[in-house]
Amino acid sequence: MIRNEAMQIFLEKIKKDPIVSANGFISRDLFNIHDKKTNFYMIGSMGLASSIGLGIALTIPRKKIFVFDGDGNILMNLGSLTTIGKLQPKNLIHVIFDNSIHESTGGQPTSSSIISIAKIAKSCKYKKIFTASGKKGILKILNTIKNNQGPIMIIVKIKGGGNSGKRISISPEKIKDYFIEEL
Repeated sequence: MIRNEAMQIFLEKIKKDPIVSANGFISRDLFNIHDKKTNFYMIGSMGLASSIGLGIALTIPRKKIFVFDGDGNILMNLGSLTTIGKLQPKNLIHVIFDNSIHESTGGQPTSSSIISIAKIAKSCKYKKIFTASGKKGILKILNTIKNNQGPIMIIVKIKGGGNSGKRISISPEKIKDYFIEEL
């Protein structure tokens, strides 16, 4: 399964919940598959989706906040995992699309093939950590977490490749304005 196929499964269940998406192909995929005003697309700030998602989750505790991250992105900001673990936002669901490469920048390998992001999340006190690699696994996890409190991490093992889609055609200012208006 490639990233946009996995993302589509999540989007069928998430519906209107806010999503903060990591820069690069993850935001492009989200924009092309299901653009909505409660999507906050990162543009150019590698590794910061989890930090921004944490801030939003703490500010709006009544809503589930999803963070769509990549293995390369989260490995660039492991400090956010310690802060998430310390602050324990009950409404944060952190999805890592892990293909073991920095796909958006040319396919350079990440360390996720030898470093366990799940073990890092566990040591950082995430409440629940799940791993999936196919549609059935993702759907089972999404059904399981309906009534669970976070922080929750879902690591989705994917393959590299696929069409990254067109670039986001909304300015960063408009992305921010739409997101704030909708929340």
